[in-house]
Amino acid sequence: MGLIKGLSFSLKRAVGLSGLKTKVARAVGIPTTKQGLERKIGGSILKGLTGKRK
Repeated sequence: MGLIKGLSFSLKRAVGLSGLKTKVARAVGIPTTKQGLERKIGGSILKGLTGKRK
């Protein structure tokens, strides 16, 4: 893929899509990654069941 070992290139990062996606997710409060969404939903369920968080 790359000519230099350990160096990678991402078109999404170069264009700025990754940064924009992160800014939108933080502003709205909803994670865009699968893991982040699962954590947010899990925390909400626990908070609803126990009245506490974690």
